[in-house]
Amino acid sequence: MKTILNELKVGIIHLFYPILCEGCNKPLVKGEKVLCLSCGLQLPETQYHHIEDNETAMRFAGRFPFARATSLAYFTTDGLLQLLIHGLKYRNKKEAGHYLGRQLGRRIKNTDWGKTIDVIIPVPLHPAKQAKRGYNQSLLIAEGISEMLGVPANDQLLLRTRDTKTQTNKTRAERIENMANAFCLNNLEQLKGKHVLLCDDVLTTGATIESCALALMKEESIKISIATIGIAVS
Repeated sequence: MKTILNELKVGIIHLFYPILCEGCNKPLVKGEKVLCLSCGLQLPETQYHHIEDNETAMRFAGRFPFARATSLAYFTTDGLLQLLIHGLKYRNKKEAGHYLGRQLGRRIKNTDWGKTIDVIIPVPLHPAKQAKRGYNQSLLIAEGISEMLGVPANDQLLLRTRDTKTQTNKTRAERIENMANAFCLNNLEQLKGKHVLLCDDVLTTGATIESCALALMKEESIKISIATIGIAVS
């Protein structure tokens, strides 16, 4: 009886205050989160998860050793994914992070390499920036992936030690220099022999992820894979 009353209460709330699709602004129906079914199908997915030499992997080739790399969807200016990421980072749309993480996690779960991951580490924000925003969007994504893979997300193993300048309008070389030594390991013992999935929101030049990976590699027994929600394309 209590369950029926709760469902009735939720139904009445949704009737007068419907949750709207972030893509088309139409009311979401039961079972839909963030995007309606139609908009969800419009995400320009990469299908990189089963392709070893994909574009995400090629952007890191020769820069540091890694096992696999993938991105969920193509990120373009004014595209649907750009709308979701902008809402996640600047409009407190935290559920978008969990939603996108779950979508990425579902794809990784269906791969052989995804079954060997031990821990998911989000790219850290500097404490000052995280305090201003109120959360780390990459941790929300990591939590969504964690839900699908059944392995923990941990934001305390890799820390940001320097509040870097914005990467916008910087060249690749300038981005790499800007991110140099910006991260440090917090617990070597917990990472010994682990397969780490390093995750972030959008991949552009890869300077931030490279800096994270170089910090993680101070534990020599570690294996690193990379996952981002978007890969920026022109």
